[in-house]
Amino acid sequence: MADLNVFVVRNQLGHYWGKKKHWVDGTDPRRVLHSSHEDEAINTLFELSSKDIELRGEVLAVAINDRGEPVVQPSDTLLPDESDEDTASGEEGVTQETPAEEAAASAADA
Repeated sequence: MADLNVFVVRNQLGHYWGKKKHWVDGTDPRRVLHSSHEDEAINTLFELSSKDIELRGEVLAVAINDRGEPVVQPSDTLLPDESDEDTASGEEGVTQETPAEEAAASAADA
């Protein structure tokens, strides 16, 4: 494992902000958005929390592995739109963005 750290945004459920502008559970670290600069991660968290007042998030410094992926602890909490059937069959649930997430994604693209 490399000694370098990157910064990720994690919510109160243990989910991480993903590269595709929605929350992911961390089981696939390639999908977790990470930044080499803490201020970029803080700005992302600020934008997300300004659109979703119930969000309780934090910016974490995590190590990166040899492939350049963040080393994160997967969440024990299912994502809101995952069903037991999808999990049991091994299929990944299709995630839909909430209005707050859509607004944050639009703000990030601007």
